[in-house]
Amino acid sequence: MRGSLIAVAFFAVGVVCGRLDVLPGAIAAGGVSTAALCALMFAVAFGVGREPTSLVRAVQAHPRLALLPVATIVGTLAGSLLLALADPTQTAGEWCAVGAGMGYYSLSSVLISEYRGPELGTLALLANIARELLALLVAPLWYRLFGRLAPIAVAGATSMDTALPVCVRYAGRDYASLAIYHGFVTDASVFFLVTLFVG
Repeated sequence: MRGSLIAVAFFAVGVVCGRLDVLPGAIAAGGVSTAALCALMFAVAFGVGREPTSLVRAVQAHPRLALLPVATIVGTLAGSLLLALADPTQTAGEWCAVGAGMGYYSLSSVLISEYRGPELGTLALLANIARELLALLVAPLWYRLFGRLAPIAVAGATSMDTALPVCVRYAGRDYASLAIYHGFVTDASVFFLVTLFVG
């Protein structure tokens, strides 16, 4: 919980600095955040590189782990259908398109905006940003309530990049390769699923 509060505090400080325009343009343009993300990816990849067979061992021990991305996709779409029942202003296909973003807000919101207009695209942007924030900030709760795989599943496509450090922290280093595999598969599904539901 302490880690989540620290992350929220840094987020709040970032918002304030952005509003007050107190940082150099390179930081505002995302150069530093990209460098920080690359450094995190390197650190996790270094750990995976030292144990390259960790994913193989994890899947051999529990073969069903290879199906985690499928379970994440099916669960996300099922949740989207429940939202469609609660909100008849959008069709079931539109809600599934929003959910099919899997946390990959930059791609899904652009695709949905092109096919269905900026209103639904904005909804997709907000929903997928919310998913990423829930993965980053509430990971300890997912872990406590649902076990080690929950932080990875909630992260969706971001389990291989922005949420990877959080996934490794709560799921364990032995699941780092699984988190990357999960993120890759869910990330690859976004384009196909979103276009399927809005096309």
